[in-house]
This record gives sequence, structure tokens and C-alpha cells, in this order.
Amino acid sequence: RVPAHQRVSRHGTDVPVAAPRSRPSSSASAAKPWRSRRDADLKAQIARVHAENFGVYGAPKVWAQLNREGHSVARCTVERLMRDLGLRGVVRGKPKRTTAADTAAERPRDLVECRKLGRGS
Repeated sequence: RVPAHQRVSRHGTDVPVAAPRSRPSSSASAAKPWRSRRDADLKAQIARVHAENFGVYGAPKVWAQLNREGHSVARCTVERLMRDLGLRGVVRGKPKRTTAADTAAERPRDLVECRKLGRGS
């Protein structure tokens, strides 16, 4: 590296060179220690709120309850921690049911056979 006080000649022109900046590592292995401590505290709060509400609260309601209690936390953080804990809210409604094939019906072996039976276009 060239020290910051030196100049580098590029195509006959002097260009000042800035000193390289030292930055902390941004890799996942160098996670901030305060985040893991905060995550552990929030996981306990999230599990408590989820259990107090009979396990039916999803991330939006858990997030709203935590904010009402004075815990300033982002909704995406609550979603991430609930995934880590394996917690989910209740899903309303019935699941979509698609058409089930009749197992007793005769099935053609290929499209040509299907057209012979009058079922194809």
C-alpha cells in the first residue's frame, strides 16, 4: 500500500491517494456480541407473549404487544426470532382443496389413448 501522504503518477498526472480505512469485519462469524445478547432477551419476551396468548399470536401481534410493553423492536426482528424459536401463529380459514383424482377410474396410458376414449381435445 502507498502511504496517504505520497502521490501516485497516473498517465503523467499526479493523483492524491487516500489512506485505506480500517473497517470491522462484516462477516457472519464476526456477529456483534450485543445482538446475540439482545436476541436472547427478546426470544424470552417473544416466547412469553406467545405463550400468554395461547400460542395463537403471529409475528405482527407479538410485535405490537412487545411495543405496547415498551420493548422497542422491529417487526422483521420479531419474525426472525420467531422462526428461530419455531413459533407460529394460528392460520385462519381452511386450506385450499384441489381436485382429487378418482383412484377407481380408468386412466389412459398416453394422450393418444386419451383421445380414443373421447376425453382429450
